[in-house]
Amino acid sequence: MTASDVQRGSSSSEPALPLAASANAFAPGRALRSAVKVLPEHARGHNRSLVLQTLFHRGAMSRADLARETGLTRVTISDLVAELIADAFVAEKGHREASGPGKPAILVDVDRTGHRIVGIDLSGSDVFIGAVLTLDGDIVARRETPHPPDAGEVLPAVIALARALVADAHAPVLGIGIGTPGVVDDRGVVLTAPNLGWAGFDLEGVLSEALGLPVLVANDANAAVLAEYTFGGAGDDVLLVKVGSGVGSGLLAGGQPMRGSRFAAGEIGHVTVGTDGGPACACGKVGCLEAWLSVPSLSARLAATGDADPDALSGVLRDAGERLGIALAPVVGALDLSEIVLSGPPELLGGVLAQATAEALRTRTLAPFHEGVRVRMTEQGQDIVLRGAAVMVLTARLGVS
Repeated sequence: MTASDVQRGSSSSEPALPLAASANAFAPGRALRSAVKVLPEHARGHNRSLVLQTLFHRGAMSRADLARETGLTRVTISDLVAELIADAFVAEKGHREASGPGKPAILVDVDRTGHRIVGIDLSGSDVFIGAVLTLDGDIVARRETPHPPDAGEVLPAVIALARALVADAHAPVLGIGIGTPGVVDDRGVVLTAPNLGWAGFDLEGVLSEALGLPVLVANDANAAVLAEYTFGGAGDDVLLVKVGSGVGSGLLAGGQPMRGSRFAAGEIGHVTVGTDGGPACACGKVGCLEAWLSVPSLSARLAATGDADPDALSGVLRDAGERLGIALAPVVGALDLSEIVLSGPPELLGGVLAQATAEALRTRTLAPFHEGVRVRMTEQGQDIVLRGAAVMVLTARLGVS
């Protein structure tokens, strides 16, 4: 997914564009780096986004503070803030505590309670999960529904889950973000998702029409890496490996999401990671990464060793971690990535497996440039796709990331 993927459905008459911010402007989150030059006709939408981004990450401040932080004139800030208050995206928060003579300044901030976001994660093998989130990415309500056994029942189940979550929001819904397995193009069309029975399916368009709300759809791993960047402290050059019923990844290079010429960037699950054969994969090949690393495959191999043999258990995990390192080494070498983030069951991916991945990367890339590549677990747990879906909506509707 690229930054331009989430420019549809802006609430203003001018599009909200992603921002190229200064390094210290938006702690702890940062704007996704823009790959697009801001044209004069887009300037107002860009400036709206700049104001919202600044308030979102820096908190309440006066109009004068906003002018200093953004470099915009006070007249422009006054006009934009009035517009954003009228649109219910910004609210006045009272006066700053007096510290000298003169009238205390009025503080303004993003109205963080005025809207909600609905996020849905379709990547689970047993259940679909959804949540109502605040604009800060905090989850205030959850629901789940069983993964239907019949492909024809998947779409009705997703629509019913989304409608139930909208009803749980108890506030205007800014938009709905969906993270789905499979290959998804830049218009939210699922090009292929065999586990859901979709091929060339306009999920974004169908859901937007059915729900009457802005909907954004992306691959689940691409959504997850956005959450790690905005809420998890990841750097500008990061690859997130998401392990579940399959194996996929989301990638940021230079702060820019990468999707590939066929929207399949990050589809590493069916990369062959050994010349020594290996387990058969569902795709028909032998030795795919997914056949070693997916949760069902890895769990089955661990069960086959017997719980009483810790060395055998460690050996299975170490082997899987080494295979992951083999798959990732060319990517790290080509893109000079600084860290690899693992998302999935920590009891499987943490510890031995992560350590083996790091060791394999060190032995298969150029020292000293890549020997410091960090391999770590995400701290966002199973909520990472839901929170990434929220980032998609924030970027699309407010220009905030």
